[in-house]
Amino acid sequence: MKKRRAVRVAAFGVVQGVGFRPFVYRLARRLGLTGWVRNSGAGVEIHAEAAEAAALDALLRALREELPPLARIERLDRRPAAARGYKNFTVRKSGGGERFVFISPDIATCENCRHDIENPRDRRFRYPFTNCTDCGPRYTIVEALPYDRPNTTMAGFPMCPDCAREYHDPGDRRYHAQPVACPRCGPRIEIREAKSGRGAPGGISEAVALLKKGKILAIKGLGGFHLACDPYNPGAVARLRRIKARATKPLALMARDVAVVRRHARISAEEEALLLSDRRPIVLLRKKKDIPGIAPHLDEIGFMLPYTPLHHLLLSDLALIVATSSNRKDAPIMKDEAEGIGGLCDYILTHDRPIAMRADDSVVKIAGGAPLFVRRARGYVPYPQIVPEALRSPRSVLALGGELKDTVSLYKNGYIITSQFLGDLDEYQNHLYFEETIRHLTGLFDADPACVVSDLHPGFHTTRFAERSGLPHLRVQHHHAHVLAAMIEHGLDLGSRVLGVSWDGYGYGEDGAAWGGEFLLAGYADFTRFAHFDPVPLPGGDLAAKQPWRMALAYLRAAGAAPGSRPGGLASVKGRAFTAGVDPRAKPWAPASVDRAKIRGVMEMMDRRVRSPLSSSCGRLFDAVAALTGLAPLENEFEAEAAMRLEAAAVEGPRTAYPFDLGGDAPPFRISFGRMVRGILADRARGASAGLIGGKFLNTLARVIVATAEEARRRHGIGTVVLCGGVFLNRKLIERATACLREAEFEVLRPVIYSPNDESLSVGQIAYALARLKAGGRLTS
Repeated sequence: MKKRRAVRVAAFGVVQGVGFRPFVYRLARRLGLTGWVRNSGAGVEIHAEAAEAAALDALLRALREELPPLARIERLDRRPAAARGYKNFTVRKSGGGERFVFISPDIATCENCRHDIENPRDRRFRYPFTNCTDCGPRYTIVEALPYDRPNTTMAGFPMCPDCAREYHDPGDRRYHAQPVACPRCGPRIEIREAKSGRGAPGGISEAVALLKKGKILAIKGLGGFHLACDPYNPGAVARLRRIKARATKPLALMARDVAVVRRHARISAEEEALLLSDRRPIVLLRKKKDIPGIAPHLDEIGFMLPYTPLHHLLLSDLALIVATSSNRKDAPIMKDEAEGIGGLCDYILTHDRPIAMRADDSVVKIAGGAPLFVRRARGYVPYPQIVPEALRSPRSVLALGGELKDTVSLYKNGYIITSQFLGDLDEYQNHLYFEETIRHLTGLFDADPACVVSDLHPGFHTTRFAERSGLPHLRVQHHHAHVLAAMIEHGLDLGSRVLGVSWDGYGYGEDGAAWGGEFLLAGYADFTRFAHFDPVPLPGGDLAAKQPWRMALAYLRAAGAAPGSRPGGLASVKGRAFTAGVDPRAKPWAPASVDRAKIRGVMEMMDRRVRSPLSSSCGRLFDAVAALTGLAPLENEFEAEAAMRLEAAAVEGPRTAYPFDLGGDAPPFRISFGRMVRGILADRARGASAGLIGGKFLNTLARVIVATAEEARRRHGIGTVVLCGGVFLNRKLIERATACLREAEFEVLRPVIYSPNDESLSVGQIAYALARLKAGGRLTS
């Protein structure tokens, strides 16, 4: 008898909970192999035996080329093994060892499962928890590794004989699908009255009827509850806004299908692909037909398609619903009734499958043909980011992010795993969510961090948490971390240098000042401040970020156009609002409610340097221009509201821009917008529209970027520019800046798989720590 050959293969990547073991089993049967496959704490192990080496080679090829839809292999390790004489090929129980394996994100309902719930002859007809190895909950139900049913929130649902048969049948698509269930043995839904908590009659059909009657429902999904209502019912929408204390912030919509979305939005091919993807994010689309009260003052509206069987069943009788996160203002999404969901709705459509890890819907738009994440969460987390070889370390690192729009990231074995969006940590419930997520990630991936990394700001909750952790503590400047996140995402080498254009509302500078309009010559380990916006006062401190008219006063003052100038000057006070004095036909700039006394008080505050710290913030420049054009609200309800209104109004055709000044003989250069402000006043006096002014303003910023990049290239040979920071969520700006830079022959990088806002800080902090570890530096700063 010919001697049999054997091989042992370790597959590392997204290989658990995605049908990988059934796939290997079928491959082995097809190739005539014997042996076994099993989950391990680090992925999947395979022992395969064959009479011919060619059959084992074919196995390795198929593992790379024929993967199941959700599987992703990062590494395959192969080594010879002794043949044991196995007679067949089996799926073994999971093994132990170190726990570091990637978990699939939660995946939208596949077409096969959707067919099951729509087929009256199927035993899962209209069953809202139908799933298989190609779809369903993953990250939000897993409590420990390896990914087996006892380690998920499905542990409390013993399988009935029919489900057990499917689960153990290698030829069934539910073979080893851990959340497999049916009406006989699985989770169940129920409706409850919100105030009393009492059960109410009916199921999905009754929920649909309640929505049609104008009621607000809390609907339990994968990572938490949605608050739902009829978007065509103005009374229901207004009441939902009152309950959430959300007067103007946009509400997300869930549509039955793409045809419904097309009634209200314009959809490109890339946007349609995102809507229909198995990740099912909220996609921000250009409005075509507005729905009053959903996204006021904006030109974009957020749509998603159903991603669970429950959603599909609800939307089969409804074309469209509001589906916004169930949280009180600034608090995390609620994941069970005990967190107070009853205070936000009329009825609760809930179920008895626990949620292990809460996660909001992801929000994304398309810019320049590529995704631009506003929020990265459900459907994308916890997919890993590979680290360039030169930066890898055998030690683990925990990074805590910033303070607003926070995430945490964990580095281990050459990969970064970043959490879902956690929110603003100055809210107590979000801080608990932050700590819950750290415990979940470090426990799930069996990590023992060698150090912890935080922002440079001494007062951030994350910084204080790091100081209390007892671990060696590194601090990274805010805007440097933004740049590094994009560098490591794009796999730049350890010795790379870029010009980082890092623009946002606020970041604690190395000098203790408020930075935000920054140009950094950056590498992984250090940076030089090459240029920045000329600082202006923030009159009233944090209040200046809430009331855009204050920033307009600051920029008018810096431009020599402050209110109070004598008639014939650039501006003068008139009645309860002030007007540009360049032209007597100029319209009032400020709302009538900003009276003379308040304007004078703010001006005196800046003149006396009282509660008026200086800032180079780009976000506050947007506020000022939005106020000067009459687009800004008197007070922002949510971050970047004024800037988003300005973006919505800005016209996209003309390439004209305002003048600016790049001053100084040596770095850091200072960029002054005094001439731009005076140009805006002149345009207003001539009757130019807010949209035209907004478009010229964005063109000006694009030219500022190119002029500064050309100076960096002339002085330092820099050819790569990184665009990062929350300001670059502005689609029109990032597309214009990218086009202008490419015309000037620069390579342009920006975050694609992460958001450019503060969600990416923890990724950049990991990059900095790895550079320090590689250099052998002390793990404190």
